[in-house]
Amino acid sequence: MVLAELGGSITRALQQMNNAIVVDEKVLGECLNEIARALLHADVRFDLVRHLQTNVKNLVNLNHLAAGHNKRKIIQNAIFDELCKLLDPGKPTFTPELGKPSVVMFVGLQGAGKTTTCTKYAHYHRKMGWKTALVCADTFRAGAFDQLKLNATKAKIPFYGSYVDSDPVKVAVEGVKRFKKENCDLIIVDTSGRHKQEAALFEEMRQVSEATKPDLIIFVMDSSIGQSAFDQAEAFKQSVSVGAVIVTKMDGHAKGGGALSAVAATKSPVIFLGTGEHMNEFEPFDVKSFLNRLLGKGDLSGLINTIQRNVPMDQQQQPELLQKLSKGNFTLRMMYELIQNLLEMGPLNQVCTLSRLTLYVS
Repeated sequence: MVLAELGGSITRALQQMNNAIVVDEKVLGECLNEIARALLHADVRFDLVRHLQTNVKNLVNLNHLAAGHNKRKIIQNAIFDELCKLLDPGKPTFTPELGKPSVVMFVGLQGAGKTTTCTKYAHYHRKMGWKTALVCADTFRAGAFDQLKLNATKAKIPFYGSYVDSDPVKVAVEGVKRFKKENCDLIIVDTSGRHKQEAALFEEMRQVSEATKPDLIIFVMDSSIGQSAFDQAEAFKQSVSVGAVIVTKMDGHAKGGGALSAVAATKSPVIFLGTGEHMNEFEPFDVKSFLNRLLGKGDLSGLINTIQRNVPMDQQQQPELLQKLSKGNFTLRMMYELIQNLLEMGPLNQVCTLSRLTLYVS
């Protein structure tokens, strides 16, 4: 997964600090320098890295710590908290609710995987009982409607688009109006991919936004574009009210730090990660769970949430298993039953739960 190298580098820096006989300002400085180099190598912006270093040094004042304090633990907690702040600017401006019709508009650069992400987003909510629908307002890219139509058909999600109408505003308005009449809970509008230098396409994006009045605008960001993600995200934020971010292609690039840190430009949180091409390779983003996995720690809350979403087991059996897990009770019998259920989901290498599971068995 993307950023695995970054996680390993940060973990090694913390381990070197733990191995030091005496933790002083020099050891702290060396640890922070190693972490800074790892973040910069992953394309995190320099000003954000410097800000993280400064904050940790301000939080951890070794000269004023009384004897008996666990300096290593204090430093680790401070670094963890600052990494959380780097990736979590707050809550989304709007959260869709089941039973209340909501319009969600997707924007982003061309090639970021926006159309596929729209379908994944719709499919994710459909599995949870939502009535979802897709509207193709991308009349600029050839084959955009065909792609959305194919994806929506596979996912069994109703869709709307046009082969003849080239006005994206008209198509978007008609699609939203149609699905509101059908009492859909979540209406997702896919728009054309655009670059910040394409003024005409940015104006078109604003017009679609004004016409459909979306409850939430999601910026889809390719994890592989590096530090340029910051400027692009900032341009989109200035044009429309971006309320959340989805980072795609998290399975194939080593320098995803630029994309993750670009949430600072939109001041909007990452809400989902695209971890592959398949429909189910899409997971909610939780900062603490993500960092725990990144640093090789256990992620119990992530394990429980994944079981609730994906593992096909009896409804009476699931609460009992989750209760035992939350108390730290995990037996070989439970592991056997869980793996039997996981096998029904397909190839194990596509089931992210298993990788988390091994953290607790080992």
